[in-house]
Amino acid sequence: MSVWLDAARAAAAVNVLLLVGLGSVWLRGYRQHGAQHTLGLLVFAAFLFVENVLWLYFYLVHPAFIGWFTETAVEVQVGMTLLCGLELVALAFLSYITWR
Repeated sequence: MSVWLDAARAAAAVNVLLLVGLGSVWLRGYRQHGAQHTLGLLVFAAFLFVENVLWLYFYLVHPAFIGWFTETAVEVQVGMTLLCGLELVALAFLSYITWR
């Protein structure tokens, strides 16, 4: 297995956990206050959650994708992993701000 595949799996898994936490905070806030921007954040979290669950499916279960990922150029592996990693950094910052 590729170290980049393992890193992408880890980033996607942490993203899912962060989105569950953020989504629960935003859902609670929307139920209490009904603010439209909170609803927007909740919808944002829901779409990103679906995206990351789909990535986890591809990274963990889908044999054709895993085969392609491990056989492709290292630059592609790094690029795809960095996309998950950058999303992780953004969600970590958003989580810090939300839970502060």
